[in-house]
Amino acid sequence: MKSLYIRMCLLFCSMIVMSSVLGFLVSNLYYQARIKPQNDAKLTKMAIGLQQFIQDHPDSAGEYLLSTASLGYKLYLTNGEGDERFYGLPFREKDLPEEKLELVLGGGVYHGVAEFPGSAFITGFFDNQLTNTIGVPVQLNGLTYALFMRPDAQVQFGELRMFFAMLIGFSILFSLWFVVVAVLHVVKPITRLTAATQRISKGRYDIRLNTRRRDEIGQLASHFMIMSRELERTNRARQEFVANVSHEIESPLTSIQGFAHALKDTGLSGEQRMEYLDIIDQESRRLSVLSKQLLTLSSLDYDENALQKQKVDLRAQLRQVIQIMEWRLTEQELAVRLHVEEITLTADSNLLYQVWMNLVSNAVKYTPAGGTITISASAANGVCTVKVADTGEGIPPAELPMIFDRFYKRDKARTAGTSSTGLGLSIAQKIVMAHNGTIEVESTVGAGTAFTVTLPHL
Repeated sequence: MKSLYIRMCLLFCSMIVMSSVLGFLVSNLYYQARIKPQNDAKLTKMAIGLQQFIQDHPDSAGEYLLSTASLGYKLYLTNGEGDERFYGLPFREKDLPEEKLELVLGGGVYHGVAEFPGSAFITGFFDNQLTNTIGVPVQLNGLTYALFMRPDAQVQFGELRMFFAMLIGFSILFSLWFVVVAVLHVVKPITRLTAATQRISKGRYDIRLNTRRRDEIGQLASHFMIMSRELERTNRARQEFVANVSHEIESPLTSIQGFAHALKDTGLSGEQRMEYLDIIDQESRRLSVLSKQLLTLSSLDYDENALQKQKVDLRAQLRQVIQIMEWRLTEQELAVRLHVEEITLTADSNLLYQVWMNLVSNAVKYTPAGGTITISASAANGVCTVKVADTGEGIPPAELPMIFDRFYKRDKARTAGTSSTGLGLSIAQKIVMAHNGTIEVESTVGAGTAFTVTLPHL
């Protein structure tokens, strides 16, 4: 399999060759259509001038023709009866048809330059053939001669031909060299990206790439570095997630197994058996809640658009949450203030209900007796804002960035032994984001916490 470097070198070299061929074809087409008729007319005019001068000065005809030949022309003078004279270098081919010679001797003009056959790769400009000439009749010493002439390319363009040959040759060589260097400059960063990809596939994320370039390669390297760091973070989060899930499952399972084994003791009293069965029931419920939360997170992670959207009466939904939490509010002697406008949202009713339940449950859990929970909702400029605030203990500033992390518990001592899994706020954030909304938190230690949810008001 050819490498990208070799492929690109071959591609660019092919482009140079094809461009040269196409350039020659276009130039040849232009020569055949425009320049060749002009050359024919110019040579015809010169030939007629020679004809007039020779006829006016027959004694100086030979010297004049020699002088003309020395200026870079080939000349052929014949009477058709064996008297042939060449001036300048000989023609490469003496291929003049007999009928053309008779045409000129009969007083006609032969336009061999214009009539010379051309093709895609042959111009005819440098073909030193007798058929590629201009012929005119000349009266000399009472006899009719035919004079044929054309430029001598070797005399007129000898040095130029060598110059242009060297120019084209060195241009091609330097072009090929620059292609090799330029392709290497393009392919080398891609090769490094390939090596970096192989390192990432082996679980190594500590890669360094040149991101100082301002072109697309530099942007690709920069985005690749960002992707590498994101993959590293995701991999680390996945490992932590698996470890946390294992820990959260292991704890209730251990309790269930231990108390189930204890129930086999025939010496237990009925009261102890009921206590153990109650613990097993609580731990089973905890596992059930955990599994449901994990399923919710999994569905939102892999398909955020799988929402069952419908019209939702926000005020009715928030009131329902307060009614369900009423027994806990009464037990902890908490006051609730509800300030909600008449708002209808297009959202997944069940998931949105879970957001309000999680936020209100947290507010109840961390608000001491006699505190107040305030729930407000308003709509303006196409955005619905819901705020759940409490007068609880607050969250330390150092912990605020972590409260939406999965399995994070800001008060581990307080939540130990309860059904808390540390997934509530993570699920709430995922649900809000799936609805193209945002969730933010503000908190002051000792003064309380406020969660603000913004959703598109459709």
